[in-house]
Amino acid sequence: MITVNPLEVNGMFFTAIKVELPKTNLLMISNEVGYIMCGALDVDLLNNVLADRKIIAGRAVGVKTIDELLNAPLEKITDASKVYGWESGMIGKEALDKIS
Repeated sequence: MITVNPLEVNGMFFTAIKVELPKTNLLMISNEVGYIMCGALDVDLLNNVLADRKIIAGRAVGVKTIDELLNAPLEKITDASKVYGWESGMIGKEALDKIS
């Protein structure tokens, strides 16, 4: 099942997506600038193979719900995210604030 919902974070709206897969969930929160995602995100691919796209994205590991994704530290971010002040270890909703 795929669930897509609007999500308000500090007065700004994002899209929360949950894809239920066998034995795991794929979680994402995005807007028109960038996104945060569960551990399935391949940050190295975005930084190396797709570097020319300058994708703003971050990965949180071990999250099982959208709420956990919002409150988890970003374990890894893309190089392009640094332009927005993102840092590894910052909480998901803090990163979203910077791209709202």
